[in-house]
Amino acid sequence: MPPPPARRLVVMDVDSTLITGEVIEMLAERAGTRALVAAVTERAMRGEIDFARSLHERVATLAGVPVTVLADVLDEVELSPGAKELVAGLAARGWPLALVSGGFTEVVGPLAARLGITRYRANRLEVADGVLTGRVAGEVVDRAAKAVALRAWADELRVPLERTVAIGDGANDLDMLAAAGTGIAYRAKPLVAAAADHALEGRLDEVLTLPALAS
Repeated sequence: MPPPPARRLVVMDVDSTLITGEVIEMLAERAGTRALVAAVTERAMRGEIDFARSLHERVATLAGVPVTVLADVLDEVELSPGAKELVAGLAARGWPLALVSGGFTEVVGPLAARLGITRYRANRLEVADGVLTGRVAGEVVDRAAKAVALRAWADELRVPLERTVAIGDGANDLDMLAAAGTGIAYRAKPLVAAAADHALEGRLDEVLTLPALAS
């Protein structure tokens, strides 16, 4: 007999949601291009420019950075307030948690493993001769891809879409927030907060106290 459907599925963005910063900006610090990259990131998260275009622009500035800096950046990543408590609380309820990120699997993968999260999707950086080439390998995880991932995981786990939860902060999260039964904006840009069912500014584990998720 197949297992019964999970009560809910939670899909969460990573940069500036699960963690406090933007990994691409941390990488750009090593390339001397942080100010430029941060400005492009801000425009993309406000929805002023297409995410895929902005990603390619930002990653191009990383060409020549040694791949070894990825481990350094991973060590510097800080979880958002309440992140560990949210992960533990979801596990206690038996609700699967998946990560979907416009960031990079080289950081998201190890971070997910640390937290006991087995489902994640993110972009992959192209590497040649031990350095970043300034290109993304494969298709970009953009706002449409995030919604596709949510639906795919819901189908895999036999969770009805109306019982899915999406958490994010930027324009790149709008499609998955709309696709989910409950969309939660966390410390989000104004247009994202306005589009979500709930907007939180404090701790991530406040998600567990929302009346809408009580049943």
